[in-house]
Amino acid sequence: MQDVPNTLKAYKTYIDGQWCDAASGKTFQTFDPYTGEPWALIPECDAADVDRACNAAYRAFESGPWASMTQTARGRMLRRIASLVEKHAEHLARIEVQDNGKLISEMSAQLKYLPEWYYYFGGLADKITGAVVPVDKPDTFTYTLREPAGVCGLIIPWNSPLLLVGWKLAPALAAGCTVVIKPSEYTSASLLEFMKLVIEEAGVPPGVVNVVTGYGATAGEALVTHPKVAKIAFTGGSATGSRVASLAAASFKKVSLELGGKSPNIVFDDCVLDDAVNGAISGIFAATGQTCVAGSRLLVQESIHDAFVEKLLATARTAKLGNPMSFETQVGPVTTPPQYQKVLSYIDVAKGEGARCVLGGGAAGPEMGGGKYFVQPTVFTGVDNRMRIAQEEVFGPVLSVIRFKDEEDAIRIANDVIYGLAAGVWTQSVKRATIMPRRIRAGTVWVNTYRAVSFTMPFGGFKSSGVGRENGQDAIGEYLETKSVWISTAASAGNPFVMKTSPQS
Repeated sequence: MQDVPNTLKAYKTYIDGQWCDAASGKTFQTFDPYTGEPWALIPECDAADVDRACNAAYRAFESGPWASMTQTARGRMLRRIASLVEKHAEHLARIEVQDNGKLISEMSAQLKYLPEWYYYFGGLADKITGAVVPVDKPDTFTYTLREPAGVCGLIIPWNSPLLLVGWKLAPALAAGCTVVIKPSEYTSASLLEFMKLVIEEAGVPPGVVNVVTGYGATAGEALVTHPKVAKIAFTGGSATGSRVASLAAASFKKVSLELGGKSPNIVFDDCVLDDAVNGAISGIFAATGQTCVAGSRLLVQESIHDAFVEKLLATARTAKLGNPMSFETQVGPVTTPPQYQKVLSYIDVAKGEGARCVLGGGAAGPEMGGGKYFVQPTVFTGVDNRMRIAQEEVFGPVLSVIRFKDEEDAIRIANDVIYGLAAGVWTQSVKRATIMPRRIRAGTVWVNTYRAVSFTMPFGGFKSSGVGRENGQDAIGEYLETKSVWISTAASAGNPFVMKTSPQS
C-alpha cells in the first residue's frame, strides 16, 4: 500500500495471507463522493483472482492452523480482532467517509460500536453444541454435531462496508468457516485498510480471510459460482439478490440475503409528537437515506397529519448539508454517481405521479452547502401507496407522506409492498405497541425508536427483503451444518434388506 506518483493511493488486495495485485494487473479508481475526485487505485480482480482466493480459503478450511484450532482458540482470535478494531476505529471511520461519503459522526460511532460484534461472536465460538437425541430405536446411541459450512463468499454493499462485513465475518469465523470477501467496487478501501490493520495484525492464519476487489459481473459472479464455495452471504438490492440466489442454487449453495426495503414509519395521534418527528427525520435523512431500513414511507394518522407535517418540515429545513468529514454536517452526499442519478429520477417520477413536493425536490449545489453528488432532503405529501414512489426503493433522502385513518388502515398500507425489512410505530398505547408488531410483516419493528441495531438482536427481512438472519444467536446458524451420528450397540446388524424405520426393524 504505497502512494504512487500521480498522488492516488495504490492498494493491493489480500489473498492467502499475501498482498497482491490483480492477476491481470488492472486497477480502477475509487472516488470521494463529496468532491467527486479520485483518491485511490483498487485492483480489478477477475475470475482468476477469485479462483486463487477460493482455493486458498478451501486449503485453510481443510488443513493448517485454522482447521486444527479449537473453538476456544477461535474465540480468542475474534476477541483479538475486536481489540484491534477498537484501536484503529477512528482511522477506519475516516477512510470509510472518504470512500462512501457517510457522515463522520455516524461512522465514528459505528466503528466504535463494531468491536462488540467480534466480542459477542468470540464468546459464542465455544458455545456451539450438538445434542444427544433420545431416538426411538433400541440399542442405538444418536447425537448431532454442528459443523462449519466451509468456504463462505461474503458480498458487501457500498453504504456501510465495515459494519456489514462484521455482521457476516464475525459469525462465519466463530463457526469455523473461512471466507472470501467481495466489497463493492465503489467502496473497497476501508476493507483493505481493515485487512492490514486488523486481520493481518491479529495473526489470522493465511487463507482464512481473503479479499477480491472488482466488479460484480466478473469477480462477484465468479465467487457466487465457484465450486469450492459452500455458502454465499449477500447484502444489496433485491434484483441483484435474486440473481445471486439463482446462480447459487445451481450448485445448491447455502444462501443468506439481506435485501431492500420500503419501510413504513407509522405515526399515531397519541404519539409524543417531538419524538415522532425526530424519529421520522432520522429514519430517512440520516445516512442520506442510504440504508436498507430507511423509513421512506411516513404513515401519519389523518387527525394529526397537517400539524405533524408542518412540524416535520420545520425541523427538516434546518438540516445542514456539507463536508461529511465535519461533525457539524447532518446530510452528506449520495455515494455513487449512478445512485445520485437514480434518486433524482425518482423525484421526477413522484412529481409526474401527482405527489406534492413540499420540501427539496432536486440536486443541492454548493450554494446549499452541497458538493458533487448532493440531493436536497425531499418530502412529498399527497402520496398514494400505489404510486411508484411508495412502492419502489429509492435509497436516498426522499420521504413519502401517506395519510391513514385507523389501525386497520395503517396495517393494510404498511403491508401493501413487496418488501418486509423494517417498520416503525409511534404510540403511547401499550396495547397498540403490542398488536402492531405482530401484524406488520417485517423482520424488525421498532416502537418509539428507529434505526436501532445490536449484535444481540436478529436482523433480516420478510418477502422480497431477504432470506436468513444476521446478528444474534440466529446468525451463527447460517454458517453451520447439522450432522446426525448413529451408533448401534446391537448384538446383530439385522436383516440387510430391510430399512430400520421402526423400533422393531
